[in-house]
Amino acid sequence: MAELFFLFPTFSTSLSLTMPNNFDPYLPELPVDAHKYSRGVVGVIAGSENYPGAAVLSVGGARRGGAGYVKYFSQYTFPTQLVLQAYPDVVPISDLESEKCDAWVIGSGAPEIARVPKAPILVLDGSALSLTNIVHEGITIITPHEGEAEKLGYLVKNRKETALKMARDLNVIVVLKGPGTIVATPDGFLEVDKIGGIELASAGTGDILAGLMASMMAAWRPTNFEDAAKIALKSIKAHGLAGKLAAEKSHPVVATDVLRALPKVLR
Repeated sequence: MAELFFLFPTFSTSLSLTMPNNFDPYLPELPVDAHKYSRGVVGVIAGSENYPGAAVLSVGGARRGGAGYVKYFSQYTFPTQLVLQAYPDVVPISDLESEKCDAWVIGSGAPEIARVPKAPILVLDGSALSLTNIVHEGITIITPHEGEAEKLGYLVKNRKETALKMARDLNVIVVLKGPGTIVATPDGFLEVDKIGGIELASAGTGDILAGLMASMMAAWRPTNFEDAAKIALKSIKAHGLAGKLAAEKSHPVVATDVLRALPKVLR
């Protein structure tokens, strides 16, 4: 199993993906005295017996988002085995009450969610979208596609208007996934991603994005909606570029192709 995740083919970055000298970096610059905790701690609640691979993909994204310490909440045997076989640097945990993280990603792969851990930032994906109305003192980011938005009670006729309405009604940052992923905040900030393409239309790519986004939040530690929205956009753009890079080497593109392309994008 480990070979599937460690022995990836080499990617070379194409000219089309080269960033200009003044490009805003995806990851924060590390000071000379940085350590794993100062880089940020991200927790992951993902995967289930029915969808064990989601745990691997979400944790895989989290490992690449800049956080220096990745914790995985171990509640199912098989997903935990997969995660630790693929990523021996990830720390399994079993008690949410005592764990401190700068950000959590929750919900990819339909995990059972008995309680929501406390953290400055929560990224809610998949099955955790049902928890959108919980009272959270920090910043909450939700990542629905259009079908999931409709399950939350929002019929998507105009994507921009719907994203803004959701953000304002729910007091969260909305990442409305799909062609031209939208990021909207309760304060009226709205931007549309123009990088991600159809190569991302594959099972599991959203799990990677959710983990990557939470890790970037842990690394950057934003304290307001607008700053957090801009970091969410960084993760979306990096994810989209990884998809483009993967498409140069693989056809059709699958989620693990995107995951293995991320280090080249984030260099």
